[in-house]
Amino acid sequence: MTHPDPSRTAGVGRRDFVTSNGLHTAEQRDAAEEMVARIREAGLQTIRVIVVDQHGQPRGKFLSPEAAVGALSNGLDFSGAIYSLDSANTVFPPPFVRGGGFGIEEFTGFPDIVLVPDPTTFQILPWSPGTGWMLSDAYFANGNPLPLDPRRILRNQLERLEQRSMSYLSGLEVEFYITRLADPHISLDATTQPAAVPRVEPFQLGYQYLSEVRLDSVNETLMALRDGLGAVGLLPRSMEDEWGPGQMEFSLSPRPGLGTADAMILFRSAIKQICARRGLLATFMCKPILPNFFASGWHLHLSLLDADGENAFTAADDVLSPLGVNYIGGLLEHAAAMTAFATPTINGYTRFQPYSFAPDRVCWAVENRGAMVRVQGGPGDPGTHLEDRVGEPAANPYLYLAADLAAGLHGVEQRLMPPARIEEDPYAAEAKPLPTSLDEALDALDKDTVYREQFGTQFVDYYLMMKRAETNRHRTACEAADEPEAASAAWQMREYFEFY
Repeated sequence: MTHPDPSRTAGVGRRDFVTSNGLHTAEQRDAAEEMVARIREAGLQTIRVIVVDQHGQPRGKFLSPEAAVGALSNGLDFSGAIYSLDSANTVFPPPFVRGGGFGIEEFTGFPDIVLVPDPTTFQILPWSPGTGWMLSDAYFANGNPLPLDPRRILRNQLERLEQRSMSYLSGLEVEFYITRLADPHISLDATTQPAAVPRVEPFQLGYQYLSEVRLDSVNETLMALRDGLGAVGLLPRSMEDEWGPGQMEFSLSPRPGLGTADAMILFRSAIKQICARRGLLATFMCKPILPNFFASGWHLHLSLLDADGENAFTAADDVLSPLGVNYIGGLLEHAAAMTAFATPTINGYTRFQPYSFAPDRVCWAVENRGAMVRVQGGPGDPGTHLEDRVGEPAANPYLYLAADLAAGLHGVEQRLMPPARIEEDPYAAEAKPLPTSLDEALDALDKDTVYREQFGTQFVDYYLMMKRAETNRHRTACEAADEPEAASAAWQMREYFEFY
């Protein structure tokens, strides 16, 4: 790789940080060479270096091409303060105590961390002329991986799977809302914190599920999304309209390993940016508290592949292999704790309602949309896979996939057998209910020894601190209000609608 002039990249990272710590694989080094060539060929002027935070939100810096190329060798200094921010962008731990308030020595004093760009994720953004984009991994200045980096947490689970000579294949099916900005100004209530919700109106009428005519009425926007996503390797496999006004569902083809989580980050960011350029606001908040809006879900489709690349969930004479059944056993065993990662917002728990096409209890079935885990496929079908239906579209994709994998692999390792599958109505089944609140899911996570072992007690305690601070703020706002229900609705909209 051609190195940039050091005099022009002074202050970008730490000299030879990536190379001296051996932080790029051979694949990444090859991708770096290709990236440099693409930058020059396309005449790019700005490269966005992105790190995904604990909420699944892309944080980043916009760099010159030379600085971005320098970061491939030196890394990029970046404020570690982002890990102290909750979903309202306020600091939740006591910041200047030793260990940053969450017991990690390297976080003392709000230090910088070092981002290591991953050139295998490099894309050129068609909606932002002259602009490239790539994800990165987070490290401390001493070269140690950041234990709070969600991309690292998923990578750890994938490496655990590789030790079994297996790999993970997963695909996205995501619902979200497109709304129209009623005016360009933010309406602030004098009693609220600065974070507020822009005034919006429905993008289109609702109650026309899978309607060609309804989709055609917003065809111009859908084609802009199609073209933008396609240009960055995320061409939608399907685009559908759902029940709510401006509620859409897009699905993407399956990807191996980190691919689906990486795709979800770029997918959500692209949708928001393309819509914003059209005077629209896209939100992945589960259920915006607006008239006639329904809850949105994120269905995670997944299977395991064996050493030969064959589907390990396929059985010759049954709907699912014994390994697949054990995987389901793990998902059900850890369902309550997993929900803390798959549905990480207070708002998301409005989705778990009977007869809503979302699950409300811990069960599995074959081709049944009311079950928590749905098996799709059949005897001898190489496409047999599981559909984990517990997620909301605001979930951090790395933590959602990692939580699914950690639970499923525990089931495989312990040969856990799930209860009998549901044959009829999953909403009338004798089964444990899913958590009805984020607090309940956090309590289950606190007690779950598998997640503490796999994600690290340090991370689990940090996550619990952050999310409990969130639920406490919500509780305080409701208790102080004359109309708690209205206060709760206003709080959720301020907290989640634009952030996600």
